[in-house]
Amino acid sequence: MFFMVFVNDLWTLLDVPKWLQHAKASEDYLGFSDVIFPLFLFIVGLSIPLAIKNRRSKGDSNWRILYHIIIRFLSLLIMGVFMVNKEYSHSESIIIGSNGWMLIMALGLSLIWIDWKKSSTSKTWAYIFQGIGVGLLIFLMVIYKGGGEGDRWMKTYWWGILGLIAWAYLLNASIVLFSKDRLWILCVAFLLFSFLSVAHQTEWMPSIGFGRKILNPLLEGTLAGFTSAGVLATVIFHKLHERSKIKWFYIIIFLLAITTLLLGLLTRPEWGISKLRSTPSWLGICSGIGFALFGFFYWLADQKGKKNWYKLIQPAGTATLTCYLLPYFIYPLREMFGLVLPESLRTGTIGIIKSLLFALGIVLLTGLFEKFKLKLKL
Repeated sequence: MFFMVFVNDLWTLLDVPKWLQHAKASEDYLGFSDVIFPLFLFIVGLSIPLAIKNRRSKGDSNWRILYHIIIRFLSLLIMGVFMVNKEYSHSESIIIGSNGWMLIMALGLSLIWIDWKKSSTSKTWAYIFQGIGVGLLIFLMVIYKGGGEGDRWMKTYWWGILGLIAWAYLLNASIVLFSKDRLWILCVAFLLFSFLSVAHQTEWMPSIGFGRKILNPLLEGTLAGFTSAGVLATVIFHKLHERSKIKWFYIIIFLLAITTLLLGLLTRPEWGISKLRSTPSWLGICSGIGFALFGFFYWLADQKGKKNWYKLIQPAGTATLTCYLLPYFIYPLREMFGLVLPESLRTGTIGIIKSLLFALGIVLLTGLFEKFKLKLKL
């Protein structure tokens, strides 16, 4: 999450090294920025079996858990669509401008999804705040103008980062819920998503017009594959941990890392490594990195007890959605007040340090809000 905020801030810099940037669609290349999103999806997968197990321990039935999964999916989808439409907004045609639209969007989303139950706010006021949030989003929909001439209403250009996470979450959470942690089913799911990733590149999938554009995250397989890999890692870990076979966990996680990396390298000559084209190489290489890092951080934090190193950025993990949304307040306010750093502070190494400090500041601000029990939760 820390690095996601960091790479999302690189657009504010000049002379950014190529290895930090996103690769272009035409390039066979993996930049640092191209690794962050798939690792986030991998972490989503790591958390799904734990979250479902936690809900079952509280007595929730499968259908109750499925209801929660669908609500979370729809919530992320709504957030993603609003954020995408900000990118395509036509500022001159919107009565409050693009920056005002973005600021009110962030406020509306926050009012709806703050975890009011954990705050000191009464239930009545919580409902009032959520109602205001819904009203703000409806207002934004009414005044929205997008496209080159400002002649378009809100539409699904693509689902946005949160929307893509929503689709990967929905697929994998549903599979985990009804598979009851059967390892063979989870292995088949990962293989299926890998096959769909290949099928997407070879255009084996039949064309279904408009529906294909809307359902592309389901059909292409790559994004769901990252989350499926994370699911697989957690379930394997827990099955072996319960039997005190941690050495086997390291062996299997290492073999999974090597196997998926080989998948990436072997398919690279055919389709190249590309985030924007969602190639199988991107799936294989980043899944391999995910498996390897999971094993490493378990060894470092749980077995060696080295945990203090991440305390500073811990709010990024405990209040992730809050952390992701905060820049949507800061960027428009900065633009509206014309606050621009000197070019010398936005260039090269100094600029990179600036963006790292910005990401750290967002995480620390998230922690401050968390202390006041202001935290977004789906």
